[in-house]
Amino acid sequence: MRILIDAHVFDGKFQGTRTYLEGLYSHMVNHEDIEFYFAACDIHKLRGIFGMVRNIHYVKLPCCGSFRRLLTVYPKIIEKYEIDYAHFQYVSPLRKKCKEIVTMHDLLFLDFPQYFPFWYRFSKKFLFMASAKRADILLTVSDYSKDAIARHFKIDENKISITYNSVLPVTDIDNNSAVKDKYGLKKYILTVSRIEPRKNHLMLLKAFVELGLYRKGYSLVMVGAKDLNYHEFFGYLNSQDEIVKKKVLMIEASFEDLVALYKNATLFVFPSLAEGFGIPPIEAIAYGCPVLCSNATAMKEFGFPEENSFNPANLEELKEKIQKQLDSPVVLDYYKHQILEKYNWQTIADEYYGLLMKATCQRDR
Repeated sequence: MRILIDAHVFDGKFQGTRTYLEGLYSHMVNHEDIEFYFAACDIHKLRGIFGMVRNIHYVKLPCCGSFRRLLTVYPKIIEKYEIDYAHFQYVSPLRKKCKEIVTMHDLLFLDFPQYFPFWYRFSKKFLFMASAKRADILLTVSDYSKDAIARHFKIDENKISITYNSVLPVTDIDNNSAVKDKYGLKKYILTVSRIEPRKNHLMLLKAFVELGLYRKGYSLVMVGAKDLNYHEFFGYLNSQDEIVKKKVLMIEASFEDLVALYKNATLFVFPSLAEGFGIPPIEAIAYGCPVLCSNATAMKEFGFPEENSFNPANLEELKEKIQKQLDSPVVLDYYKHQILEKYNWQTIADEYYGLLMKATCQRDR
């Protein structure tokens, strides 16, 4: 069997879709009965991630936009390498040249349209729906997203399979104070995600300010790319005194720095209003950080205890639980094993391999 993986996400900024492909296929490539063809512009980066073994091949993509890539480039690659299955995320090529695997991570733009521009919603709905309906194997990452796909696209739930997200391998980076020295930190509350309205950074910032944590020696560290359209957040931040602004740090950290930030944080808070999955809280638990997580959308499925979860629309509840965690931190050591057993890339890859084998047997009958 030959599988083509659309890996162009590795050419851009780090995001959840890249984590998904890296985690899934780092384990899948151990199946020597499959030939894997990873396609991206920067194949040197791919080699550093997936390695150089007999059943892995790298296909260099031309530097072009998504329209040309899907319209002409991938159909030609599929024909050239006689691909059996091609794996795409969200959108597959306009011309179907082989069996298609499509991972639809979420449909948040349909459930929460207020956070997405009109033209994004208009175009993506039809592209995503067409790709989902014609997929030979349709995947998603949570029960929440599975329900949304079935509901919005009128697809039988039995035709949608879940391949959860997980965390990349827990590294042995030393738990020392170097990262604190680098960023000028002592005690800090950490959150990780793009800074945009749906991620609800404004409520976390308000909780930080209203609790007066900046006067108690705490900093608020936000790791993620800034969205300059988040006017409410930046307007509120800019209205604060300089002492508050100096205690709010927004950075785009390397993986090594991120691991160290998790390990040294006093508390990790994930206030997002809507997620198709939500990887950072799982990462925080993996690195032994006390966690407070939103209980909305897919994050309900983590099953965190009440003291470690909150309603992301309730500022007073968040303030109360932040204060409780700072006074008596609850590290979910007993829960870590359950989380990492369920959200485990080896298990997820094994289940995905089973889906492929089942689909292949059905096709060959």
